[in-house]
Amino acid sequence: MRVIAGSAKRLQLKTLEGMDTRPTTDRIKETLFNMISPYLYDCIFLDLFAGSGGIGIEALSRGAMEAVFVEKNPKAMACVKENLRRTKLSHRAATMSTDVMTALYKLEGDKQFDFIFMDPPYGLQLERKVLEYLAESELLADEGVIIVEASRETEFDYLKELGFMILKVKEYKTNKHVFIEPAGRKEIC
Repeated sequence: MRVIAGSAKRLQLKTLEGMDTRPTTDRIKETLFNMISPYLYDCIFLDLFAGSGGIGIEALSRGAMEAVFVEKNPKAMACVKENLRRTKLSHRAATMSTDVMTALYKLEGDKQFDFIFMDPPYGLQLERKVLEYLAESELLADEGVIIVEASRETEFDYLKELGFMILKVKEYKTNKHVFIEPAGRKEIC
């Protein structure tokens, strides 16, 4: 796994051995960032279930002003911190070694995020729990977008009742990216 573009282009990133995390492949990461890169400059990015931090680091490398990484696995968080050092992006990053829901509560009122990205473990409906929280939260900036990486089978039919709508879905072989925004807003990507 490597940084695709920007200030840390081509630098290799450390990942955990085994299946505790599922790093987003370079090809999928490149596709995702080709869609959002026009909106990244000077944004504030939240990387939930960060794993080794590859998504948030890519955002920083491509011009995000700041990124917050949330990961409760201590070994994975050690990878995030090592990857931030390797890429010389630590000065624009904050890390939170805690579960996602605790992190969201702690971040409330502190800042708003232009992008909230999450790649939770598949099949546990953790994305729904986070989206339910975000529906009542002030964490998403006025023009912000939530991006969920999920298995292709994951349903999002409950979004309307939470006050969200799907902007776009990009499907891959085994997973997908779902772009979500509050209902009633103009599209930005």
